[in-house]
Amino acid sequence: MARTISLPTARVTLKGAKALRRGHPWLYRTELMEAPETQEHGAVVSVVDPQGNPIGQAFYAQRSPLAIRLLTRKGPAEEKVDEAFLRHRLELSLARRGALKHRDGLRLVHGESDLLPGLFVDRYGAGLTLQTLSEGMDARKEWVARTLAELTGATHVVCRDDASGRDFESLPREVKLLHGQGEARFSYHEGDNLFEVDLLGDMKTGAFLDQVDNHVRAGELARGEGLDLFSYHGGFALALSRQCDSVLAVEQDAKAAERIRANAARNGCTHVTVDNANAFDVLRRFADTGRRFDTVVVDPPGLAKRREGVATALRAYHELNLRALKCLRPEGLLVTCSCSGKVSREAFEEMVLSAAADAKRPVQILERRGAGLDHPVLGGLLESEYLKVFFVRAL
Repeated sequence: MARTISLPTARVTLKGAKALRRGHPWLYRTELMEAPETQEHGAVVSVVDPQGNPIGQAFYAQRSPLAIRLLTRKGPAEEKVDEAFLRHRLELSLARRGALKHRDGLRLVHGESDLLPGLFVDRYGAGLTLQTLSEGMDARKEWVARTLAELTGATHVVCRDDASGRDFESLPREVKLLHGQGEARFSYHEGDNLFEVDLLGDMKTGAFLDQVDNHVRAGELARGEGLDLFSYHGGFALALSRQCDSVLAVEQDAKAAERIRANAARNGCTHVTVDNANAFDVLRRFADTGRRFDTVVVDPPGLAKRREGVATALRAYHELNLRALKCLRPEGLLVTCSCSGKVSREAFEEMVLSAAADAKRPVQILERRGAGLDHPVLGGLLESEYLKVFFVRAL
């Protein structure tokens, strides 16, 4: 006999129903015909189409523009969304990283791509950072932290809910320790290089783990004199130093620039120097003085947070890549990146080719890359393929 379970019900438009059934994981509030009758923070609700036909179960947000985040296509009589359900999803996400078990720095949960909407978890040695960018996960983050500590053996779980995405969700920003005591400083490796992170004090979740594979690959292809722009903690710079005769790392944030120096010293990279400066200004100065390099990396922060900012972002990317190409010697390598999810891969490649044309440099596109295996892309969700990395040889 089928179970009878009553949940608040969200009725969505025909357009919204079609999107969810095609595999899209969320709906904006504009696609709601009838909001569910609940005041619970991050409530689980049933989702139905205009005729009342079931679609599945979802987290419902009281205030976010993203009102519906689908959890399962099964109804409450078939599958109960509770702690056991979420624990199983966490276990599956960890199991998917089995091929990367040799790494001590990686993403363990990648939000919608791992069918855990709005939850992102990174591992640095024995420490974890947790971000919740949905009301449903925000309401459960204390439980998630305890469960992750049990499943992974982590000594610390840090909440890094201080990203701008929280503003969009109408959620408060905060940083706090959810599990463990004392400082949250840990070490992890990128290839042969050892890095230190402060999970309570550094930017983002501590480091940019989505770039680890690209750091290593750049180190394999680099040569001569290297320039790493927007270096942060020196991920690209230290990788380049394995092949380059010298590397200049440019980082505007003084604290991050000091961390590059410490990481370089820790790894014996005596030929890495650090310029605490603005990358745009540095490139202009090099253009004026004729300074040239054999390998240049351009890895700026996200320049387009919203769709309306894409045109402005592409102009900034164009200026950076134009100047970087002018700083390259013949046969030089350009590694250029965009982590702006609103900028498509096609638009970014078109920008790179336009910058090359304006620089009057023929180029070869050697590799088109993205984030690593621990940052999977969910089919049908373009936003999950946010990182674009092009390896380009300037002839």
